Amino acid sequence: MNANRRPISVLVIACLYLAVNLAGIISHFRGLLAGEQGSAWAEGTEFVGLICGVFLLLGHNWARWLAVAWILFHVILSAMHSWGEAVMHGLFCVGITWILFRSESSRFFRGVGEESI
Repeated sequence: MNANRRPISVLVIACLYLAVNLAGIISHFRGLLAGEQGSAWAEGTEFVGLICGVFLLLGHNWARWLAVAWILFHVILSAMHSWGEAVMHGLFCVGITWILFRSESSRFFRGVGEESI
């Protein structure tokens, strides 16, 4: 496989990050305008997730680490709500980590160069 060619699995994860976080930004925006407590934090985390998606598409190595940290953060947050949410986010975390750190994905992220770390 060509090192510059993006694996389909990385494309899917990046698009999921873009879609989920764009939807989150839109859904939390009213609360931000209304000054609801916690809305700024919600918007901030959604923005970080959006950044992950963009830079995963571009093949930046640091973006896959940030994407895993982002979903791990959500595992911790969801554990405060319910165990069911925590388990679901935990499964997403395992799957995303596995996809982003497979050898095929690692070759793609190496293609941008070490200056992106």
